Amino acid sequence: MQLSRFALLACAPAVLGLLLAPPAGAQAQAPAAAAPAVAAAAPPTASTSLKDAFDAAWQQQPEARALAQRRVAAQATQRAADTWTPAPMALELAHTSDRLNSNEGQREWEAGIAIALWRPGERSSSRALAEAQAQALERRADLARLQLAGRLREAWWPLAQARLNHQLADQQLQLAEQLAADVERRMQAGELARSDLLQAQGSVAAARATQAEAAQAQVEAAQRWQAVAGQPAAADAALQPEAEPAAEAAAAFDSHPRGAELAQRLAVAQASAALTQRQGAGNPEITLGTTRERGSFGERGRYALNIGLRLPFGQSARQEAQWASAQAEALELEAQLEQARLGLATEQHSLKARVAAMRVRLAAARQRAHLAEQTRELIDRSFRLGESDLPTRLRTHHEAVEAARQQAAARLELASAISQWRQSLGLLP
Repeated sequence: MQLSRFALLACAPAVLGLLLAPPAGAQAQAPAAAAPAVAAAAPPTASTSLKDAFDAAWQQQPEARALAQRRVAAQATQRAADTWTPAPMALELAHTSDRLNSNEGQREWEAGIAIALWRPGERSSSRALAEAQAQALERRADLARLQLAGRLREAWWPLAQARLNHQLADQQLQLAEQLAADVERRMQAGELARSDLLQAQGSVAAARATQAEAAQAQVEAAQRWQAVAGQPAAADAALQPEAEPAAEAAAAFDSHPRGAELAQRLAVAQASAALTQRQGAGNPEITLGTTRERGSFGERGRYALNIGLRLPFGQSARQEAQWASAQAEALELEAQLEQARLGLATEQHSLKARVAAMRVRLAAARQRAHLAEQTRELIDRSFRLGESDLPTRLRTHHEAVEAARQQAAARLELASAISQWRQSLGLLP
């Protein structure tokens, strides 16, 4: 069954040139070894690059759809923290009368305004919490974008690999059929035995099975991509690789979306604890009002000015629970920050080393494919001259096609490793 893989190399340079050569518009900073492009075939409405797919998919995300309204809510919270009172003023009205008893004309009207007052430091603490919450909203959105980019990257390169395998399987079947026809003609001319024809025909059947398997794998990869991206996979667009990050691309942990989101959550928890401490059992309240009273029908009405103060004291159990909860969350987030800082640094160093290793592997695979192709050409010429037998030709084709496959796989794995490295650095497509 070696023929099921042999035939690719006859047209492998053209196939690999089409599927894996860097596109003309590739970014200049991407190295040549890291700039494969896998061609395929799709509706014009589909995205033509990973960045296009990311931009379109982000608009469909729940976080993106709710972001504008959440910003409105955050702005309202900030405005509330900037007001002169912690709660809206209230109008108080009261009326006293003896109409249902002696009805001697006793009347009293009282009107006033109740104004809640900030406790010392409460207003600045509320403003700090509102600002921290607004910043946390933006950091959550940044993290959601990065997480979406990670899901797209995880589906992008398996789709590229599936398309490459499908196209290589198509070429393999075509060349296997051509070789079987050539063997049949030479058998009829008495140059080859019938066993050679049977072997060639069996290889055609194996190539057809491989093609069907590759087609199914491409369909499944396209469906996984559509589930993540929310749109069909582009078919006539090149699956372009991403540019390799610059040496200085590793940002500080606090600037990374994961680190920034955790740090901002910690800031919110600390601001919430500080505000809860300032609030106490409730807000003081001052009342300004006026009273008009009359003792009987014959008396003139008298007016008075009222000033009142309501001052809660102590601390409620609810406030204590809120403060303890905020403190516990802050301590937990501090521990998470340290773990995430160490984990992210380790991940970045590991992926950078993987990219370097993939580049060495690609260079070796390219050299092997070149040598295998030269060997195949020599054996092909000697076979046509009757100096080599069919098993030798099949073996050399098998070795050449495996070398070509490994070169293609190495290019895709290098591009995938670069994508993962960019993901660990917090870089979007």
